[in-house]
Amino acid sequence: KAEKVYPVQLKDEGNKHFQAGDIDLAIECYTKAIKVCKDKKVLAVIHRNRSACYLKKVRSLVKPNKRAQDAIQFVILSDIKALYRRCQALEKLGKLDMAFKDVQRCATLEPKNKTFLETLRRLGAEIQAKLKTTFSTDSRVQNMFDILLDEEMEKDKREKAANNLIVLSREDAGAERIFQNNGVALLLNMIETGKPEMILAAVRTLSGMCTGHKARAMAIIHMVGIDKMCSIMAVDNEEIALATCNLFQCINDSLTGGDTREYGKEEALVMDAAKDLKTILLSLLEMLTSKKVSGHGRDQALNLLSKNVPRRDKKEKNHSRTLFTIDHGLKKILKVCGQVTELPDQLPLTENTQLIASVLLNKLYDDLTCDPERTNFKDICNEYIKSKIDPNDMDKTIHAINTISGLLQGPFDVGNALVGQQGIMEMMVALCGSEREVDQMIAVEALIHASSKMSRASFIITNGVSLLKDIYKKTKNERIKIRSLVGLCKLGSAGGDDYSLRQFAEGSTEKLAKQCRKWLCNPQIDTKTRKWAIEGLAYLTNDADVKDDFVEDEPALKAMFELAKSKDKTILYAVACTLVNCTNCYEKKDIIPELVQLAKFSKQHVPEQHPKDKKDFIEKRVKRLLKAGVTSALAVMVKADNAILTEQTKELLARVFLALSENPRDRGTIVAQGGGKALIPLALEGTDAGKVKASHALAKIAAISNPEIAFPGERVYEVVRPLVSLLHTDRDGMQNFEALKGLTNLAGYSEKLRVKILKEKALPEIENHMFEEHDQIRRAATECMCNLVTCKEVQDRYLEDGNDKLKLLVLLCGEDDDELQIAAAGALAMITAAQKKLCSKMTQVTTQWLEILQRLCLHTNPNVQHRGLVIVYNMLDSDDSELAKKLIESEMLEILSVIGKAADNPKRQEPIDTARTCLVKAMDLGLIKPFTSPS
Repeated sequence: KAEKVYPVQLKDEGNKHFQAGDIDLAIECYTKAIKVCKDKKVLAVIHRNRSACYLKKVRSLVKPNKRAQDAIQFVILSDIKALYRRCQALEKLGKLDMAFKDVQRCATLEPKNKTFLETLRRLGAEIQAKLKTTFSTDSRVQNMFDILLDEEMEKDKREKAANNLIVLSREDAGAERIFQNNGVALLLNMIETGKPEMILAAVRTLSGMCTGHKARAMAIIHMVGIDKMCSIMAVDNEEIALATCNLFQCINDSLTGGDTREYGKEEALVMDAAKDLKTILLSLLEMLTSKKVSGHGRDQALNLLSKNVPRRDKKEKNHSRTLFTIDHGLKKILKVCGQVTELPDQLPLTENTQLIASVLLNKLYDDLTCDPERTNFKDICNEYIKSKIDPNDMDKTIHAINTISGLLQGPFDVGNALVGQQGIMEMMVALCGSEREVDQMIAVEALIHASSKMSRASFIITNGVSLLKDIYKKTKNERIKIRSLVGLCKLGSAGGDDYSLRQFAEGSTEKLAKQCRKWLCNPQIDTKTRKWAIEGLAYLTNDADVKDDFVEDEPALKAMFELAKSKDKTILYAVACTLVNCTNCYEKKDIIPELVQLAKFSKQHVPEQHPKDKKDFIEKRVKRLLKAGVTSALAVMVKADNAILTEQTKELLARVFLALSENPRDRGTIVAQGGGKALIPLALEGTDAGKVKASHALAKIAAISNPEIAFPGERVYEVVRPLVSLLHTDRDGMQNFEALKGLTNLAGYSEKLRVKILKEKALPEIENHMFEEHDQIRRAATECMCNLVTCKEVQDRYLEDGNDKLKLLVLLCGEDDDELQIAAAGALAMITAAQKKLCSKMTQVTTQWLEILQRLCLHTNPNVQHRGLVIVYNMLDSDDSELAKKLIESEMLEILSVIGKAADNPKRQEPIDTARTCLVKAMDLGLIKPFTSPS
């Protein structure tokens, strides 16, 4: 008897806890009751009650399986309530088919129960939709593979299937369907066909599947194999090499933090990616010196190393990848740098390979943190060079000299230290006198690179000029001649733009430049040699006479721009330097007159400016460059791969863009040739100085251009951040001003852009500039605010108490600057129309409000007057009867009457109509009565 009572008491206690909302205590009571209860009917009820408790906790999905187990217990007893609860529990678990069976049984037992029938209909529709999606996706995937692997299928159908597969792989659900449907094996079958279009489609699909999903990326690595991926990238096809490089990058990103999913406790055991990342790194290093790898494949391997090995942020402490790469791969990178394509049995290279290798060396060296690490780097380089120099084997020796050239283009200090070692310079001089063309060419190039930093190249300056002059005069080979000329150009430009430090006699630099232009315009000379002509001009254009002659030579300019657009991207830096010199946009030191006088008195050297480096000459040169199509060339240069388009080169391009956009009349030409779009990446990436220059150029263009034309599509939203960065107080006044003008133009364009400006936290900066003493900056900030006040977030800031924002806006309306008044009164008119509370607040922030408002309404400028009258109307319409009464009892009524009674005038019609509307509103409020004549 006691046994029968005890479970019932526990059940009743559980019911009380359930009704009170203490679900955990209720579950505890029901669980105790289940353990001791022998009565099957009571047991069924207790199980049903505990199931209801678990269902109540469904939001946190506590013990979903436990719910299902409880529900199973009451099925035996045909408890319909319990059966329906199990249906609900199974639905929450996502087991729709099982839930459907339970509710189907409920509906059979109670066919008129609306809840059961509605659940049955809803679950049926959900199951059908799920089946349709699953089967349609699965069948689509299978159908795509069938089309792709059918050799008899029409080409356009196969292309369409390939594109659809790539698109599907970019969505997580689509990528998972491909993976689950044996997709990786089928993609490997596509690769095995050996057809470029099939390989491309397969590799791009794999990239989509690996993006942002660590588990799937690791599975694909093991199913495809790293060696297989490397062999695909090694193919002599630029598109395939680039696509495989992207696949490796997607894998690397997913394995190193690109995937934010939570995989649970097993993640550390099952998903340790360190081994795979190490294998990928070693495989890429192996590719560098493999003769089976094409030039394009080698380029992409170098690019991947350059992007992923050095730290992206120097604040990170771990640079073990760099140290590992130096220990296992530095000699391999040096081998690539030293390749001489004119010799037999060399590695396949592209025009860009050796420069990319030099950039990688520079990044690795820069990533080192202490002297012992740098010493180790130098020792490995030194050991490698010594092992290659052999007086009895000239091919090995020129390989060593070419390696030094590569180091001089990368970590200059390392290369310079090697040049200074005993025997190296003598070897270079001896090679200059060799009878073999290739020996002379490599030696002259090394001399040119060695004289890059004049302060550290005294030996070259002392001995190089006579040596290079001798080669230039004696050789009949154009390729050697042009290189020795570049060396002379470089040494001849040691004084920079200092007119008084010219190295050569009057007219000599012009002659050298004329020869360079002649070679540049000669299509019979190979691209690599013509590139050296631009190298020469990059140095000679320090001379103002040379720049003036060069920009007058339109065929030479166009020839340079065409080369800049070519596949050989090693030319970019030389072109950028030449353009910087022609536009005089290099960094200039401010000359303080007092210091000049002091220098003269103490007989120190004083830099002199060439007459042709004055402003009017620079403007003419800019016009000539724009006419020759410089912007389109710059737009192509900006798209180059990051490994070659270094941060220094980006800064030079940004400087050129800023110089070109100086004159507002030229900005339309820049936009028409794609300059607006090209500036965006320069403003977002690069050196700090480069980003500021590019942002400033963007601001100049954004201030006066239609954003829809200058920055088509979604690009316009990318312009906001660079402009906001120019508002900071550490930027100069001109940058602040033009950024504000640009943002004003963008803010007037669309609500979406206004929201973007606010998201970039521009509002506090704009408000700060409204307090600025400089009239133009204050006006520009107020104009910008005027275009932003339609946003709810801005209105809320003006509604807040404890700040002077509204007071400032009212006081700015009283300034003696028409444009400032138009902006401030326009903002006040719009904000008081949107927020009626501000009409009353306006009267509390300053006692001068009425006087300022009257001045606006009496203004001679109809635009100012119109805005003042709109503010008056908003105050009358503000639901504040006391405020409306105060306005009408003041002199404002007389002002409104005078303006309203005036005859219609097209030039002042807006103020007249607004004044009349104000008088009508005053009549509606019963504050004035219409004038009636006595009967």
